[in-house]
Amino acid sequence: MKLPIIFAIDDDPQVLQAIQQDLRKKYRKQYRIIATSSVREALDSLPEFKKKGEEVALFLSDQRMPELTGVEFLMQARKIFPNAKRTLLTAYSDTDAAVRAINEVQLDYYIAKPWDPPEEKLYPVLDDLLGDWQSDYRPAFEGLKLIGYQFSSQSHDLKDFLAGNLFPYQWLDIENDPQAQELLDLHDKNRNDLPAVVLEDGTVLARPTIAELGGKLGLQPKATQSLYDLAIIGAGPAGLAAAVYGGSEGLRTILVDKRAPGGQAGTSSRIENYLGFPNGLSGADLTRRAIAQAQRFGVEFLAPQEVVSIQSQGQYKHIKMADDSEVVARAIVLSTGVSYHKLENESLDKFTGAGVYYGAATTEAYAFKGKPVYVVGGGNSAGQGAMYLSRTASKVFICVRRPDLSETMSQYLIDQIGRTPNITVLGCTEIVEGLGNDLLECLVLENMDSHERRTVKAAGLFIFIGTKPLTDWIEMNIIKDPKGFIATGRDLARYADFKQVWKHDREPYLLETCSAGIFAAGDVRAGAMNRVASAVGEGAMAVSFVHKYLAEN
Repeated sequence: MKLPIIFAIDDDPQVLQAIQQDLRKKYRKQYRIIATSSVREALDSLPEFKKKGEEVALFLSDQRMPELTGVEFLMQARKIFPNAKRTLLTAYSDTDAAVRAINEVQLDYYIAKPWDPPEEKLYPVLDDLLGDWQSDYRPAFEGLKLIGYQFSSQSHDLKDFLAGNLFPYQWLDIENDPQAQELLDLHDKNRNDLPAVVLEDGTVLARPTIAELGGKLGLQPKATQSLYDLAIIGAGPAGLAAAVYGGSEGLRTILVDKRAPGGQAGTSSRIENYLGFPNGLSGADLTRRAIAQAQRFGVEFLAPQEVVSIQSQGQYKHIKMADDSEVVARAIVLSTGVSYHKLENESLDKFTGAGVYYGAATTEAYAFKGKPVYVVGGGNSAGQGAMYLSRTASKVFICVRRPDLSETMSQYLIDQIGRTPNITVLGCTEIVEGLGNDLLECLVLENMDSHERRTVKAAGLFIFIGTKPLTDWIEMNIIKDPKGFIATGRDLARYADFKQVWKHDREPYLLETCSAGIFAAGDVRAGAMNRVASAVGEGAMAVSFVHKYLAEN
């Protein structure tokens, strides 16, 4: 935590040295003491302190200085740090000016020189002033600040990225938070520069891309080695487990993800059926633990970095990235997971990021405090999202096409939803239209049995329907089922073109694709269970098959 500042200014070197020594003797443990003989230097430094989120608790200024008087300095300093206490160091002849300053700059006190002994003439005065300041002081948030419009898809993407990568940040809505405009003014930015990210060192990124922001935050988008034993594409639970086991078993392992670790599980507010955590744990907590564990074993993690193609050339797999860089590995685990289906509805498309969200309950929940929201979907992710939203929203409505949740959701979640008074399940209901100007305001619901339609007020819509595998980018001849999920192991024999692409004496290993040395694990694999625990198990299992493959090549 940054210490607040006591700022002393005096053009007399001997007086400045004396006040600096006395201040440090008494206050150096609780405050940062800054002393200067130049008023201009002091005024130039104050905006930089402000940009870095530092606070000045007290100004202690000599009255008679060549560049500006102490009163004039305090008048200007007050504009930058209005809450700081203001004190003049005065000679006897300056008393009249000090008294006038009480009205002109709301001077808090004037101290006559010399102030010996400080235990009687300096410290009691400053103790009172600093005590008053501390009673009203609220430490500024130390971390990233994201300024933008609440209902903006660009702002939502940045929030989602920061939260997914576990970066603490403060969200400042330009339309509702005065501090947002103050920060823009301080950094000479305007609303055309939004969304903007203010870094801890005061640097401002205007409308940054995900890659640009990731680079500034120290994420690693470039590989450090030319060859790896194992490359894992996708950092969901399966990919994270594969990384931990690959690294712990001595494989040179690289993990690549285009957004953030954790996948869909990483955005879950509470996973309560994961073995060994009787009180449950959040997806973010699970992700944080897994990444730390993998990196402890020497696993290299590239993010944000998107893989655009893979090619198998003999015993080497060439992985091409979106920035045209390339990684070569001896084996690959595909664990890219799935994404939620979009509702095929033009009236909702225009509100994406402006009231309509796919998943993302944890990053946007607070924006809907005291407002009604709707959730579409009957799976566990929808149930977890509804439970999280119920903490802040006035009402949460879960819309499902089936009569109830019993066929699609775990019983523990159904029980929790039943005990939550502000959650209502709307069975046999679908959303047919979204209404609003710039923001989502209402939804049109249709009862699938009676075909009766009604219009309801809705501040937000969170969609958790179906899943589609993230495999469109794979151009090489890897067999997929009709829905795009990757076929593996013995299931490959059911496909007519399997023998045309598999040219090995052995059968594929259980999680191996039709391309030897390329494995699939987790939700992206055809026949997967779509549970965190099973994804983790498959990720670990895939590494055992990687070892077998590497031993024969």
